[in-house]
Amino acid sequence: MPKKLIVVCLINFLIAALMGLALRFYFVHPMALNYRFLTHAHSHIAMLGWGYLMLYVLLIHYFVPDKKPMYSRLFWITEIAVIGMMLSFPFQGYAAVSITFSALHIFCSYYFVYLIWKHQKVELLAVEVLLKTALVLMVLSTLGVWCLGPAVGLFGQASAFYQIAIQFFLHFQFNGWFLIAVLAVFFHIIKIEDSKVFRYFFKLFVISTVLTFGLPVQWFVPNPVSMYINILGVLLQLGALSLFFKLIKHKLKAFLKEQSQLIAYLYYFSVFCLVLKILLQLTTLIPEFSEVVFTHRNFVIGFIHLLMLGVISGFLFAFILLKTAIKNDKILSWGVYTFLLGFVLTEGLLLLQGSRFYLGMGRVPRYYELLFTASIFLPSGILLILLYFFKDHKNHETTKTT
Repeated sequence: MPKKLIVVCLINFLIAALMGLALRFYFVHPMALNYRFLTHAHSHIAMLGWGYLMLYVLLIHYFVPDKKPMYSRLFWITEIAVIGMMLSFPFQGYAAVSITFSALHIFCSYYFVYLIWKHQKVELLAVEVLLKTALVLMVLSTLGVWCLGPAVGLFGQASAFYQIAIQFFLHFQFNGWFLIAVLAVFFHIIKIEDSKVFRYFFKLFVISTVLTFGLPVQWFVPNPVSMYINILGVLLQLGALSLFFKLIKHKLKAFLKEQSQLIAYLYYFSVFCLVLKILLQLTTLIPEFSEVVFTHRNFVIGFIHLLMLGVISGFLFAFILLKTAIKNDKILSWGVYTFLLGFVLTEGLLLLQGSRFYLGMGRVPRYYELLFTASIFLPSGILLILLYFFKDHKNHETTKTT
C-alpha cells in the first residue's frame, strides 16, 4: 500500500479536523469567518478527502492486482478536486468555483467505479457482492447532488425537495457507500465466505439501508408512511446486526490473535461503534424522539461523528495500520489513543448537551469551552499518526540506501 497516498489522505483528514476545531472555537471566541461556509468545507474534506480517498487506496490495494498508472493519475486528479474545495468552500460556500471542483470529484468517482468494476479480482464471493453494492450506492448517492440545481430553481433552498436531496446524498454516502465498502475490506481481511447466513445478512442490511432513508424524509415531509418505513428499516437492521455477529465472531477472534494489541483495540472499537450506531437508531422507533433528534443539533452531529469518526475512521485506521504498524511504537500508540480520547470526550459532551436540552435543563456549564478543549485531541491524534508515517517512511528510505 503506497505510504505517500496514505499520508495525503491523513493530511486531508488533519485539515478537516482543524476546520472542525475552528468551528468549535467560533462559539468560544467568534472570529471573522463565515461559519456556514467553513462547515461546508469541513464536511466535504472529511468525506471526500479522507473517507473517499482512503477507501480509493484500500480498494485498489486489496482488489486490483494489476495496478495500472491510470489509478495513480486518477488519485491525483481527485486530490486536486479536494484541494479546490478546500480553498473555495471556506470563502464562497456553494458557488461557481466550489461547485466546479465538486462536480470534478463526482466525475472522477464515476470513472473510478468503471475502472475498479472492470479490473477487480476478488477471491471471495461475499466480498465481491459487498464491493459492487458499495460502488452502486456511491453512484446512486450522487443523484441527490444533481437534484440540487433543479430543486433551487423550482422550489428554492428552503424547500423540502432541496433538503431531501441533500439528505439522500448524505444517507447513501455514509450508510451505503462508505459503510458497505468498509465492510467489504473488513470481510476480505478476516476471510468471510459466502454462506446462507451471509446472504441473509446482506439482504437485510441493504434493504434496511434503503428503508431507513424514511427518517430524513419524515423530518421534511411529515407523514405516517415514511415513519413506518423507517421503523421497518430499523428492525431489519437489528436483525442484520445479529447475523453480522454470527459471521464475524470466530473469524475476528482468530484473526486478532495474530495482531498487536493496538490493532485489536481498533477493530473492537470500530465494531463497538457500529453496534452503538445501530442501537441508537432504535430510538427513532419512538416518533416523538425522532423529532427531538432532528430539532436538537447536538444529536445530529453526534450521530454523524459516531458513524464517520467512530465506525468508518476507526476501521480505516485499523486497515492502514495493519501492515505498517510497528509493535510498541510510542508515537503511533499515542496518536491512536489521543484520537480515540478526543472522539469519546466530544461524543459524550454532545450527548450530554442534547439530553439536557431534551429534559429542559439548559446548557452544560462552560459547554463550548469544554467541547473545544476536547476537540483538540482529534487533530492532535491525527498529527501524531502522520508523524509516525513520516518517520516510518524516512527509516524505510534510510534502509534502502544502506
